[in-house]
Amino acid sequence: MPISVLVVGGAGYIGSHMVAALLAGGCRVTIFDNLSTGHRDAVLGGEFVQGDLADRATLDALLNARHFDAVMHFASFIQVGESVREPAKYYANNLAHTLNLLDAMVAHGVHRFIFSSSAAVYGNPAQVPIPETHPKQPINPYGRTKWMVEQILEDYDRAYGLKSVCLRYFNAAGADPEGRLGERHEPETHLIPLVLRAARGRLPHVSVFGRDYDTPDGTCIRDYVHVTDLAEAHWLALEYLLAGSASTALNLGNGAGFSVAEVIATAGRVTGRRIPVRDAPRRAGDPPRLVADAARARDLLGWRPRFDALATIIAHAWQWECRAP
Repeated sequence: MPISVLVVGGAGYIGSHMVAALLAGGCRVTIFDNLSTGHRDAVLGGEFVQGDLADRATLDALLNARHFDAVMHFASFIQVGESVREPAKYYANNLAHTLNLLDAMVAHGVHRFIFSSSAAVYGNPAQVPIPETHPKQPINPYGRTKWMVEQILEDYDRAYGLKSVCLRYFNAAGADPEGRLGERHEPETHLIPLVLRAARGRLPHVSVFGRDYDTPDGTCIRDYVHVTDLAEAHWLALEYLLAGSASTALNLGNGAGFSVAEVIATAGRVTGRRIPVRDAPRRAGDPPRLVADAARARDLLGWRPRFDALATIIAHAWQWECRAP
């Protein structure tokens, strides 16, 4: 009998890539999404259910009608700046609505949960690369919602036997190598798609927020991990939970950092385009370096990124960008 997975937020950027991976692996997939930021045409198969995590009755009906071996949760709001301006929106969706989902799972006997967490749980890093044992000191409401859910999951494991894997993403990037899916955030805040929009002429320029950081070229360094590699890590986390393993939290990153200037230069080589750049002041709360220590994911899951070269990540994202209207 095929593995049955409920993918919450499966019409979004990472969720849609996960759905494609699960379908390719022969799973029975149900997608639950309210389409507030997702796209119905990004769902390449499975059963689609339009619904909202705020609606407990709909969740109960879904979990009562179907058997699920596991739930994967991608339905969080992700914009750090917006979370500072509108914390209520983030605490409602990312925290309260996730609690609705967890309570429905417990009530219906679904005991495996894979959660999209974030490196934002660490705040400003005291050491780089950042291990999972690093103190959790999130500096914005977005990061706090992720850390709060992780703590709730620890309590739900002890009380109800709900087993979970929290996957702390660093910078998700890239697009489906076959060109079927890609990043479609509006507004877009991630560096690589913004750089590629500027390369294509859809934006007048890309902003570089500060050139005086303590890094080799003065611009911030980030750890970019291909979205297909993220989906592979979720697949391995699913196998890990199906084997009866204990709850855990794992970093997902390449373990290598690339600066803003390196991203822009590499994008110029990949696209063959001149990328207009405008310097801007530093943004509050931007650490000089954010790089993952992902050794535990390698050791525990056997996960190794396949698309770890920056040029490959950008080439796949450019292939997707060139399809945009």
